[in-house]
Amino acid sequence: MVITNNRKIQYVAFDADDTLWAHESMFQEAHQTYKSNLAHYISVEDLEKKLYEFEIKNIKHFGYGVKGFVLSMIETAIEITQGSVTASEIQQIINLGKWMLDHPIDVLPNVEATLKDLKEDYILMIITKGDLFDQETKIARSGLAEHFEWIEIVSEKNEDSYQKILTAHSILPDEVVMIGNSLRSDILPMRKLGCEAIHIPFHVTWVHEEVTAEQLDGIKYDHLSDISLVPDFIRQLG
Repeated sequence: MVITNNRKIQYVAFDADDTLWAHESMFQEAHQTYKSNLAHYISVEDLEKKLYEFEIKNIKHFGYGVKGFVLSMIETAIEITQGSVTASEIQQIINLGKWMLDHPIDVLPNVEATLKDLKEDYILMIITKGDLFDQETKIARSGLAEHFEWIEIVSEKNEDSYQKILTAHSILPDEVVMIGNSLRSDILPMRKLGCEAIHIPFHVTWVHEEVTAEQLDGIKYDHLSDISLVPDFIRQLG
């Protein structure tokens, strides 16, 4: 693609889950089903706490995504029942995971029109984290892949992984703007590298993606309420 906009910003990078399509709401629904199925063993509060502990502990083993979540649910069920969880209950968890993997991709409002608009003047890319197969499948099923020049799927979003992507594509920090719903994963690392970043919140956020006021101290970033506002905003950045 030949850049024709003559502006400093040449590349627009998008997060995928909860930026281009709904994602966390599906996890929230799965959480509710899981808690209902195991509520007779333990209080909901203790179950939520124990599951989150396993989710965080297991990221280093299984990474992010549905498969790791399912394994964490199974491991939690085994522990809270001291091994007495039934085969039927384990099967319910597995079925829940299959439901999540087969869940329709709900592209968020105004996304496709925004991508078509931006594609006229900028090179677009996706930078997302999670299970490689799962993320590739979601991108293909979304019908949005044709809008992107590059798709990068990483195991973790941090300064190091973003820097490797910028280096691989010969992108300077002041040439790219990152757009995403997660302050922790999409905004802070890119701002620390000197890139522009636009936060577009989703109505629900996984607690692991939340950040403290101390973490945000001194970090300047832009905030928009809807993705449809992105094209005009980026063009004004000059």
